[in-house]
Amino acid sequence: MKAEMKTNFSDLGLHPTLLQSLDRHGLTTPTPIQAGAIPHVMDGRDLLGIAQTGTGKTAAFALPLLHRLLKQPRRVSYKHCRVLVLSPTRELASQIMTTFRNLAQGSALKIACVFGGVPMGAQRQTLAAGVDVLVATPGRLLDHMAQGTASLGEVEAVVLDEADQMLDMGFIQPLKKIVAALPKQRQGLFFSATMPPAIRALAETLLTDPVEVAVTPVAKTADKVEQRVIHVAQPHKRLLLVETLRDAENMDRALVFARTKHGADKLVTILTRAGLHAAALHGNKTQAQRTRALAGFKDGSIPILVATDIAARGIHVDNVSHVINYDMPNIAESYVHRIGRTARAGSSGIAISFVDDSEKPYLKQIERLIGHSIFATSHRGGELPAAMTAPAPRGNGESRGEPEGKPAARTERQEGIRKAAPAQEQGAEQAHRPRRRRRRPQGQRPARAA
Repeated sequence: MKAEMKTNFSDLGLHPTLLQSLDRHGLTTPTPIQAGAIPHVMDGRDLLGIAQTGTGKTAAFALPLLHRLLKQPRRVSYKHCRVLVLSPTRELASQIMTTFRNLAQGSALKIACVFGGVPMGAQRQTLAAGVDVLVATPGRLLDHMAQGTASLGEVEAVVLDEADQMLDMGFIQPLKKIVAALPKQRQGLFFSATMPPAIRALAETLLTDPVEVAVTPVAKTADKVEQRVIHVAQPHKRLLLVETLRDAENMDRALVFARTKHGADKLVTILTRAGLHAAALHGNKTQAQRTRALAGFKDGSIPILVATDIAARGIHVDNVSHVINYDMPNIAESYVHRIGRTARAGSSGIAISFVDDSEKPYLKQIERLIGHSIFATSHRGGELPAAMTAPAPRGNGESRGEPEGKPAARTERQEGIRKAAPAQEQGAEQAHRPRRRRRRPQGQRPARAA
């Protein structure tokens, strides 16, 4: 359905509190997805929204839903919420909550967020009094529902953001459990960057007579992203990555995508040894580590973030100048989401993909999806010095959530003590050790004293 474009937010009939918040943030003109979706959501229609990342999908549902809450205020019951927003990742959930809070600034609306990886105690306290808007990841929401600390019986509207990623991450069954707990009379909103057949089928079962608002073609890449491909042998990718990041002109922030969590950690080690400041973001990191890495990337103190596809969508970081696909995605749509991290809000960006021989079929699928070939060159080859590629010392605490360096420092201290101890002291120590009792052969009994 082609949306009628509005030139200003004031034309949409939004609540004055929201218009004041938009004005404070210097926002006057809605994006196409906002202009197309907001009127239908304000009218109470179910909606299927399709738009690229970075086009303002969050505000497209946040503004009309906040408008309803402000126009029709009521007391929220114990452990209940009026609006439920489901997000596939912790980072996206936190960001959606921040958007709601910024837009609702100056009102008395209560907005909360729950996700895994952190203790549930503080979340229980927040949910206990009831909230107007609850943003949640499916797994943690089901945990609260199972423990009786969250109830969905009064939900007026439910939003499924990044619906296709929900399906990719295996959330289909948790979603069905959540939807089964919702009232039958509710408003349903689906927002996604792509709409594969499986998601469309899911939407048809969960939405009632939805309006479809599609403002960009499916899987169309951002217009201002300069895309390049570099053909390179797999062993030479590490050197190419270091060279690319060192020699990049006007690089503000670079987002590097690796296929695996271990691979992301390994690349951070290599980049650090090359004198480049980098951090990793993936599912094996603790919530504190993920928050720290993302905060550093946002404020510029960490200019290079190496991530798995967990960061590919919904993470709004300004001034990402470069996206590098160290490993090519094996799903063509993921390429669109990855490079959508740059060239946001009208700016330009560069997306560089390293392609080895085994990844050429993935490149063909991507070019078929986006409808054009990508300019390609070849790398001359070469490898990094052995010192930069050697495995990192064990015990740095990354995978266990321990403070970095503690186990390694403890090992060095113990080794130092052993080396400093004189040989005779070690011999004396062994002499004073209690003797091990010899094991008696089975069936043999000790002789009884007379």
